[in-house]
Parts: sequence; structure tokens; C-alpha cells
Amino acid sequence: MTVTRVLALLELLQASPGLTGPELAARLEVDERTVRRYAVKLAELGVPVEADRGRYGGYRLLPGYKLPPLMFTDDEATAVVLGLLAGRRTGLAVGEAATGSALAKIQRVLPQALRERVEAVSQTLEHTRAAPAAASAPRAGPLLALADAARRGRTVRLAYRSWKGEPSERDLDPYGIVFHSGRWYVAGFDHGSGEVRTFRVDRVASAGRTERAFEVPEDFDAAGHVAEALSAVPYRYEVRVLLDTTLEEARRRVPAEAATLAMTPEGVLLTTRAERLDGMAQMLAGLGWPFTVITPDGLREEIGALAARLAGYAGGP
Repeated sequence: MTVTRVLALLELLQASPGLTGPELAARLEVDERTVRRYAVKLAELGVPVEADRGRYGGYRLLPGYKLPPLMFTDDEATAVVLGLLAGRRTGLAVGEAATGSALAKIQRVLPQALRERVEAVSQTLEHTRAAPAAASAPRAGPLLALADAARRGRTVRLAYRSWKGEPSERDLDPYGIVFHSGRWYVAGFDHGSGEVRTFRVDRVASAGRTERAFEVPEDFDAAGHVAEALSAVPYRYEVRVLLDTTLEEARRRVPAEAATLAMTPEGVLLTTRAERLDGMAQMLAGLGWPFTVITPDGLREEIGALAARLAGYAGGP
């Protein structure tokens, strides 16, 4: 059927742009003249196809053409939807509104049977970790501008808001973009301080590219720098606790970004830092294992206070 083969050509151009006339003809089981006719038919339907001249010229969709997801296979459509769901949950998605609208558009064009199955997954899917705060999702504009400047090696003029809400402007050489623990970061040389710094992308109001060029140091590791910078952020309390469990069980329950775990003769040593001890007391109680607080003393007091509150709740009115 001609319509089926025209759509098959469209799917081939999506999956493998640049296939030559003979290659397309072989896959569609037609001659090259028919391939050209199919390409003209697609153009008439509003799908711009361009062909490179010459014996080895290939066919491809016009760059920038936005094709609706009607040609996805069931597996591909499911992968996209589940990727969006996972991205929204982990913070990898860019903007809640954009994620929601993209999901809605794709789900609207799925076949009914597949749509119902995908909706079933989205409604029953659970995660073992809490979702990051919605405020940590960056806007697409600044993120794309920073990534483009990093790839092209161009300084950006950054409009930034500190954690206190104070606005500032600075010139930054963006060395790399890093996603860590539910948040996006940019690492690069800050011209104002003369140091390599780390900035949260969700606090970037705008990033205008300049024509000033820079080169990334050869040995620079963006992910390593961000991890090191975040580990150096001062917290009020240093926490060390012995857990009465196995190292394997502890690693299952305690996220790697939340604490360091090490096996000792006395038990699993949990080392972390905290700004508030009441939250740390609740986390330890929620693990359900016996534990011994090594430091700080204030954590023992918070655990005692938590135990008293729980006992009060159990006693009822």
C-alpha cells in the first residue's frame, strides 16, 4: 500500500537520516524513482525532505522540523513517557509545566490501548526516594544557554540570585553542566572572584552569551568539582552514628548523597553533616535499626525528645 510505504519512508528518515536512494529503495522494496516520488508526497503533506545531490547523496528531514510523535513505535513512545515521569520525579526534568504539557501531548496521540497501559504505569509507579523540591527545577532558557556557551567556549553574563535572594551579575566561563542529587549546577571560572565556582542553575535568571572565548583546563572534572564544592559547604553539625546492621542493608536504605557508610568492628559507621538535628533524629528512627550516637551530644537529646513525643502519640488523648 502506497500510504504505508510513504509512512515507512518517514520513519526511516527519522531513525536514520542520510540514507541514500538505493538504501531506502532496498528497505522499502521499491525502485529509486519510487523513493523520489514518496519524498515528493511527504513534501506535499508538509513534511520537508531534502536530498543531497550526487550518486552518494542521502535523504533527510529538513533541520529544525518538529515532527509530532505519531511515528513512535510502542516501545519508543513508552520510553519517552516513562523518561518524562522519571525526570519529573528525580528533578532531571526542566520545568514542571513543560514536563506536564509534553506528557499530555504524547499521551493524546498514543493508541488507546497503549495510552491506558502507560497511564496505569504512571498511576502505580512508586519511588524509593522523595522528589526534590519543585523550586529546584531550572528554566529551559538559562540551562540551554549555559550548555551552548560551555560547548562553544564562550563567556556568559550571568544574572544570578543567591540563596538569600540577593541578585547579582557576573561573567562566567561555564566549564560544564552537572546534575547532582536532584539539582542542576554549572561549574566554571567566575571573573568577579577570580576562582572556579559552582552555581545552581535554578537560581540563574538569564545567561547571555558574549563573544569572549575561553578554554577549559585539560584536567578539569566538572562533576568532581561540583561534588567537592558541595561537600565543603559548611553545616552546623558533624554527625557520626553506629548502625547495628550490615553494610549491604545500610546502603540499600541510606542514599549515597545523604551520608558516608563504612564497616567497622562495632557496626556500620554513618558519617554525615546536618543543619538541624531534629530531622536527623527522625531519619535514624525511620531506619528501624538499633544505633549508637557517637557525636554530637545534641542528637541524643533530639532522639529522646522524639521518643517522648511518639510515646505521647501512642498513649492517645
